[in-house]
Amino acid sequence: MTLETPYVSRYERRVKLAQDAVQSRTELDDKAAFDLAVHLVHVLDTTPEKPR
Repeated sequence: MTLETPYVSRYERRVKLAQDAVQSRTELDDKAAFDLAVHLVHVLDTTPEKPR
């Protein structure tokens, strides 16, 4: 018996982590928290290292 684990990319894990953080501090629903998490991850990915 082999159990297959679905592949979850690093990006998807980062978005889920951000979504969980947003939802733990706000009353946003899943869709709104996901949209905000995607935006947050994008901003973090595109911000140059120096300002971080």
